[in-house]
Amino acid sequence: MSENARIDIQGKSIEAPLLIGSENEVGIDIAKLRSSTGAITFDPGFVNTGSCQSAITFLDGEKGILRYRGYPIEQLAGESNFMEVSYLIINGELPTETQLTAFEKDITYHTMLHEDLKHIYNAFPKNAHPMAILSCIVNALSTFYPDVGTEDEEALRLAVSRLLGKITTIAAWAYQKSIGHPMVYPKNNLDYCENLLHMMFSVPAADYEVPDVFAKALNVLFILHADHEQNCSTSTVRLVGSSKANLFSSISAGIAALSGPLHGGANQAVLEMLQEIHADGGDVQKFVKKAKDKNSGFRLMGFGHRVYKNFDPRAQIIKSYCDEVLELVGVEDPLLDIAKQLEESALKDDYFVEKKLYPNVDFYSGIIYKALGFPVPMFTPLFAIGRLPGWISHWIEMNNGPAKIGRPRQIYTGPNERPFVPITKRG
Repeated sequence: MSENARIDIQGKSIEAPLLIGSENEVGIDIAKLRSSTGAITFDPGFVNTGSCQSAITFLDGEKGILRYRGYPIEQLAGESNFMEVSYLIINGELPTETQLTAFEKDITYHTMLHEDLKHIYNAFPKNAHPMAILSCIVNALSTFYPDVGTEDEEALRLAVSRLLGKITTIAAWAYQKSIGHPMVYPKNNLDYCENLLHMMFSVPAADYEVPDVFAKALNVLFILHADHEQNCSTSTVRLVGSSKANLFSSISAGIAALSGPLHGGANQAVLEMLQEIHADGGDVQKFVKKAKDKNSGFRLMGFGHRVYKNFDPRAQIIKSYCDEVLELVGVEDPLLDIAKQLEESALKDDYFVEKKLYPNVDFYSGIIYKALGFPVPMFTPLFAIGRLPGWISHWIEMNNGPAKIGRPRQIYTGPNERPFVPITKRG
């Protein structure tokens, strides 16, 4: 393979170096394209544009491969836990027992929120979406703690511990406010997922025993969501951070990006779809037929994936936990029944099989969150909690590298130069 790609544009040409990744991905370095030819590339959505070189996550959508720092997602989900995976993603290597213990302790002892933050919670309307609250409070953390860069390793370590520790409390308090319950404080004797479930579902009048399978399922979901290469929210964190914005503000921007229904809100959209089917009488086959009709305007949420062209490896992992949770809960919920019927139909229907529209991680995660008792508006904050290690790692990697401030170009399509007409002379 040539080490350069030749690009010819209107009589001008450049030799663009080829960049080869560790998994043999090929990129064309066009850094000098505009200065040499006056042209830019046009790539709506940046789907063919590499914005950085990263050593964190490898994703192959055609083969259904997802690896964090080289470790297959199947092994991490089956043999590790979210705290260990968080350490791996942020620090680059799996921790020793001593390192993991210290990491978990740091996070556990930074789960408390400053009491003054309650004033901000009280200022939100009761029906405020928890994702908006999450983004706001994370951004507010930068007013309580000094801005940190990557130069001071101890200050950065402390900021990372605070973010990972406090985000579960921030999210749980957003939920408690929405239902008019008092804020529940974290407990240091509980692990990460147990603590979140405790703060979400316990009340001062009674103790809450966290079912093991609930904590286990949540732990696996967080691992599966921990990073996913240069998606919309991760790219946002890197873009905002490229201006040297502090860690808290950059993560806050990532949360805002994740809140959209085309990104982190996809699992919420799954439940809303199930509610629509239920409200219409629960005829699953009617909606399967509508999904196959291009003119119906209806699409099944939680099926297929923009990146994975065959199957979503995360969905295959979480499906077994989905079945286990549903069996344990044993609740009579028509939405969960509809979900199971949809899954069966899509896996057997030739239309979906041929187009490889398999249930993805958003489909199963929404069902699990519903079965665990989480209200639909909390689905996206849970996604944000899981994605936090990836955001942190990308912010650190970007700040430690030679990255420039993000500044995309555009193709201007507006009017050509024209003279200003005074308002008195405008017809």
